[in-house]
Amino acid sequence: MATPFICDGAAIADDLYRLLRLKTTPVSMKLFERLEDMLAVEKIRRPTAIHAADQIVGQAARLGFTIGITAEDLVGPQCSTVLGLSPRSDEWLEGKAMAGVWFATEADSAAHQKEMHCVPFGRYVAMAVSPLASGRLVDPDICLVYANPAQMILLINGLQWSGYKKLEWGAVGESACADSWGRALATGEPSLALPCFPERRYGGVPDDELLMALKPEQLARAIDGLKHLAGNGLRYPIPPYGVQADVRAGMSVSYGKK
Repeated sequence: MATPFICDGAAIADDLYRLLRLKTTPVSMKLFERLEDMLAVEKIRRPTAIHAADQIVGQAARLGFTIGITAEDLVGPQCSTVLGLSPRSDEWLEGKAMAGVWFATEADSAAHQKEMHCVPFGRYVAMAVSPLASGRLVDPDICLVYANPAQMILLINGLQWSGYKKLEWGAVGESACADSWGRALATGEPSLALPCFPERRYGGVPDDELLMALKPEQLARAIDGLKHLAGNGLRYPIPPYGVQADVRAGMSVSYGKK
């Protein structure tokens, strides 16, 4: 019988900072079936204004807050439906409000809504996010890691170190939270996303950052892989070798002698 995974958020975050030199706080996210369980989280904050889900996540990643929300705290169903806090209603699926703004036609808007990954509605009533290192969210559903492209590819390499699997993702474009936390929560698969316009405008995501959402045990496995890669000299920052240098010396170390 497999040993249950216990998430040591402080150790995982420390490893991420050391191995990848992250500049943004790794975040844990948890869905709750009962509001009282969310409200019982240590040092939980509740919004005093209406926000986008991007802002809620941003408050954990950029400000270090532990904050919990229900659908009523969010600006509309475009946010809450991804988290399974609102249903995929006929009106939501039509997405008419985005026609002529984000998409050329109502048909394009509806096609976009259909492709979004969302947590099924009916089970959860609340969500909370917190810095991973705080350990305030016991047994979080997923972790969120913001990183630049060089850091992110090494994180992916770490995830693929053992038990290799090709990783494939998509891009819905606008509402890219469906590509990251929406997909990870709905499928259980590691999910990479290009943060969209609202995530950058309202969630504070810098120009150079990507977002990976994945289960804590998957992140722990990626970190183990990163440690092995670092032992082989494959670590961050990746030093430029030179576009005109004789490549053989470097390649023989990184890819094996021939």
